[in-house]
Amino acid sequence: MSRPRATAALLTAALLLAGCAQSVDPIERLGKKAADRVRPHGPSGEPPYRHWGLAAPLLPAPHPPLHPLALHTALPPVVDHVTTTDKVVFLTYDDGAEKDPRFVDMVRELRLPVSMFLTDSVVGPGYGHFARLQEVGASVQNHTLDHPAMSGLPYAGQRAEICGQQDKLKSRFGIRPRLFRPPYGTYDATTLRAAADCGVSAVVLWRAAVTGDGIGYRHGEKRLRPGDIVLVGPDEATGLTLRERTTRLLRRVQEGGLTVGRLEDYL
Repeated sequence: MSRPRATAALLTAALLLAGCAQSVDPIERLGKKAADRVRPHGPSGEPPYRHWGLAAPLLPAPHPPLHPLALHTALPPVVDHVTTTDKVVFLTYDDGAEKDPRFVDMVRELRLPVSMFLTDSVVGPGYGHFARLQEVGASVQNHTLDHPAMSGLPYAGQRAEICGQQDKLKSRFGIRPRLFRPPYGTYDATTLRAAADCGVSAVVLWRAAVTGDGIGYRHGEKRLRPGDIVLVGPDEATGLTLRERTTRLLRRVQEGGLTVGRLEDYL
């Protein structure tokens, strides 16, 4: 990874420790159908959950709420946790630097409803990988064109970063994302105004993040709670793959009596 991306990963970790209705999109529906066609067993004939390092299958997610929790306000709400009694957490992945084809298999076989927040300059020519993820049930959301820290930038610059990536993702995937995550989790009032003008319905942060030491929490209880939004970010400290980090997280999710929900169904 380049020095700017390494610096970005360290800044993300520092910010974390410092305190950093069902989709109707036709392509998302196709992704869910593809996930429904998953084989009941992995390539070796064992159940998929064992193939991916879990001791038991994930609990089925409850039916999503009939009415999304995000309010229709002038500015999009900023959320790092969804208020819900459903025993679900939400898995989110940033940037798009990691393009392991085996992660596509993992998402398909475990039917993981993950959300990918993509940065154009990081994904580069690798959009095809995320198209495959979308086909097996993942959603694609906005993480700016070039990954700048948004807070303090003028309106024109922030709007160009958000709307520009909205346009890129629309051209690549046929839909305009509804969710936006500001790089490093930093934003200001101008960010919210620009996001609203670009058609964003919610600005998504995270309460918990996977770190080299396990899971870090920005605030509140030091455990996963129903409705938590979890960031699975880059890991340069341990060298674990995206699949390995996801498996570790899923084990913690199961230990807490939770399962994985689709964030887009709740916002």
